[in-house]
Amino acid sequence: MDSAGKYRPLMVLGTGSHVGKSVLVMGLCRHFRRLGIDVAPFKAQNMALNSGITPQGGEIGRAQLSQAQAAGLEPHVDMNPILLKPTSQVGSQVVLSGKAIGNYSGAEYYRLRPRLLRAVRAAFGRLQERHQLIVLEGAGSCVEMNLKRRDLVNLPMARWAGAKALLAADIDAGGVFAQVLGSLRLMTPAERRLLAGIVINKFRGDPALFSDGLEYIARKAGLPVLGLLPRFEHIRLPQEDGVALERGELRASAGAVRVGVLRLSHISNYTDFDALAAEPAVELSWIEQPGQMAGLDLVILPGSKNTLAALDQLRRSGLDQAVAAYHGLGGRVLGLCGGYQLLGRVIADPLGVEGPPGQAAGLGLLEVETVMAADKTTTRVEARCLPALPFAAPGPVQGYEIHMGQSRPLSEARPAFELVSRLGRPLAVPEGQVSRDGRVVGTYLHGVLDNDGLRAALLAWARGAAGLEGLPDYAAFLDRQYDLLADHLERHLDLAGLLEPLADQNLS
Repeated sequence: MDSAGKYRPLMVLGTGSHVGKSVLVMGLCRHFRRLGIDVAPFKAQNMALNSGITPQGGEIGRAQLSQAQAAGLEPHVDMNPILLKPTSQVGSQVVLSGKAIGNYSGAEYYRLRPRLLRAVRAAFGRLQERHQLIVLEGAGSCVEMNLKRRDLVNLPMARWAGAKALLAADIDAGGVFAQVLGSLRLMTPAERRLLAGIVINKFRGDPALFSDGLEYIARKAGLPVLGLLPRFEHIRLPQEDGVALERGELRASAGAVRVGVLRLSHISNYTDFDALAAEPAVELSWIEQPGQMAGLDLVILPGSKNTLAALDQLRRSGLDQAVAAYHGLGGRVLGLCGGYQLLGRVIADPLGVEGPPGQAAGLGLLEVETVMAADKTTTRVEARCLPALPFAAPGPVQGYEIHMGQSRPLSEARPAFELVSRLGRPLAVPEGQVSRDGRVVGTYLHGVLDNDGLRAALLAWARGAAGLEGLPDYAAFLDRQYDLLADHLERHLDLAGLLEPLADQNLS
């Protein structure tokens, strides 16, 4: 492998989950891009219910898609060769090189390791051939001792790639000394030699009050602390980890339009609502109990990786009846992907695609039935709004599909959109459904709310009023957030010594 003009890979490891690894990789990708370096992200194995679609129709973790955007690149399946999408407490759908290969328990998954290892190494090698610098991301804690010998993504990956590693810890979670020093204690001497420094993330308060803490960690660790990174409130980034929902971080307040999103079990692709959360006109909330629906202008049912389980949750919580009552009083309802399926008359999973085989009656607000299929649809699309859509916008609409089921109308078809291209190939296919009263809309299209014109029309429909002050360009807004993140890292971290020319090596 010719290493001319290339740099030694960097890797962000973590002392645990949700310490900020994805965000650090995102910020580093933008930082190095601003230095004129062709940089790309890589995560060997990701576990997430938020995913995105590459231009070629492959599925990857949403964090890697955002990291690619920060690096100024189109996303590619080589950036995340393995994606695990949990379907139950003990099993996950495995997406390999962008395509779903089946549902596996933990034990079954580990038997795939030789195949997975080959795929990971091949993907990394191709990525390194195409770019000057690769910034890798670990997963969870880098020293889970019961998993370490089968680990594809943390220290074994760093060692194989010859990466220079950073160890990130979350001071906001507490116990930062034990996080860092305990993690180092569990590493072998060879693994510790991979580390170039420590990042203390999510600090609140006066940094001067922790200066002796930084000195203690550096002395005991025998490694430099690259900086104390303050927790930020001024940057709005796409979130992948469900912990963000747990901590109430995905909300927007004080807007004129009150939007409630049902918090379904196995919720997926809740980045669909990032653009809404960024809107100054929107107050966004996550609904778990019927009483939280009072006063909403719009209710949205998001995607779910297990639609029948989500339906059972709605029934047990009483949210099914609350949605029906809300609609009966004139409320407006939007269903996206799994949410679209939930709004229909029937949901059937005869093959057990998402869980145990079964069938159940849906909420009945749309005249459609859904049957889960073994084949998974993953594609980018362009669509146009049809006359039945009550918030139609002029011009083309961009989106993407990730779903296992197929839905068909049971009576008069009232499609919301017409697909005019898939992966750049022209077609004319009706998509989605609109209720006869025009107050319920369902679609399989993710990402449609990122389209500025359609989002503005949706909010005007929800509020029953035009002329709301909206966000004119969400893509530009998001790009600005990556710059703000890079500014934040450059202000608080010592990044000067991270780049190192790549010595000739053969990663075969």
